[in-house]
Amino acid sequence: MKNMLIFGNLVWLSMFSAILGADDVKIEYQRGYEGAEFIYPLDEQPTAECHASTLVETAEGIVAAWFGGSREGAPDVCIWSSRYNGIAWSQPEQVADGVDDDGRRHPCWNPVLYQPREDLLMLFYKVGPNPREWWGMLKTSTDQGRSWSPAERLPNGIVGPVKNKPIQLGSGAILCGASSENKGWESFIQITNDLGKTWKSIGPLNRQNQFDAIQPTLLVYKDGRIQALCRTKQGYITEVWSKDRGYSWTYMERSKLPNPNSGIDAVSLTDHRQLLVYNHSKKERTPLVAAIGNKKGTNWKRVLRLEEEPGEYSYPAVIQARDGLVHVSYTWNRKTIKHVVINPDKL
Repeated sequence: MKNMLIFGNLVWLSMFSAILGADDVKIEYQRGYEGAEFIYPLDEQPTAECHASTLVETAEGIVAAWFGGSREGAPDVCIWSSRYNGIAWSQPEQVADGVDDDGRRHPCWNPVLYQPREDLLMLFYKVGPNPREWWGMLKTSTDQGRSWSPAERLPNGIVGPVKNKPIQLGSGAILCGASSENKGWESFIQITNDLGKTWKSIGPLNRQNQFDAIQPTLLVYKDGRIQALCRTKQGYITEVWSKDRGYSWTYMERSKLPNPNSGIDAVSLTDHRQLLVYNHSKKERTPLVAAIGNKKGTNWKRVLRLEEEPGEYSYPAVIQARDGLVHVSYTWNRKTIKHVVINPDKL
C-alpha cells in the first residue's frame, strides 16, 4: 500500500538497537513499532489542513475521522472519515458539516468516534465559531460508518467527549471526558446511561486558580479506579482519580509529564498496563512519544518515539484492537493524518 512502511522484527535489529542505546535508535527500528502510513497521501489532500483525528475499531476494521478545511476555525471546516480494512484506507469522505437550519455555516471541531455495541457507532463532534461558543453534536451509524443518521444537537452545556474516546463501565454507563473554555478552562465528566439521550455532568475537576485544564483522557485500573489525565496551560499533564465510577474525584495534581498546551490520549491495555501518547515538551508539539504506565498509575516510562523532527505532530488518538495491537493516529503537520501500529507485547 502507498506510503506503508513494513518493518521486520529481525534479531540483528534488536541487538543493534541495544548496542546503540534508546536515544540513538531510529524510529522505525524501535522495538514494538510495527509500521506507519498516512491515511491519505500528501498529494491527495481533500482539504488544505486537517487536525484532531479519532479512531475506533468496528467489525469491519478501523474507522478514522478528523476535521478538515481551509484552516482551523474557517466556516468550511467539516468532519471527514476513512475506513481501514487491514490493507488500505478508503478515500476520505465528508460525513458532517456545520450548516445551521437557517443555512448559516459554522466550522466543525474535534470528532470522537465510539462504539458502545456492535450495531451502533457514535460520532460526537462540535460545531460553532470557536471553542468558547461551540455546541455538541451527535450522529450514529448502523453500518460500521458507511452511512450516518441526521445530526442531533446535544443538550445545552453538554459536549460529550470533547476530544478523547469515552469509556463504558459494566453498568452500561458511558463516561466522557468533557471540557469548557467559555469561562476559562474547565474539565468535566459527562455521563450518559442511555446512549446520549440524557446526561449528567460532574465537575469541574480543576480549580482555575491552580490549573487551566481541558480534554481529559480516561483510564481504568484493575482495582476499579478511574484516572483522568488532562492537557493544561501550565506546562504539565495533570491527573485526578475516582473510586466511585466517576461520580466524585480527587483534587487535581500535576504529574511529572510535560505538556505544551496540546492534546493527549491514552488507553488501558488488556494486560492492565496503561499506554499514553503525548508531546514530551513544555513548548513544542514535537517530539511525539509513547509511554507505559505501571499498574498503579504512579509512574510513566517513555518506550517509543513516534516523531522527533521539527514540526507539529499532535492530538493523538489511541485504541487497542481485538488482536491486541495498538493503533495511533495523529496530526502530521496539519497536512495529513498519520497512522501507527504498535505491538504492546514488545514494549
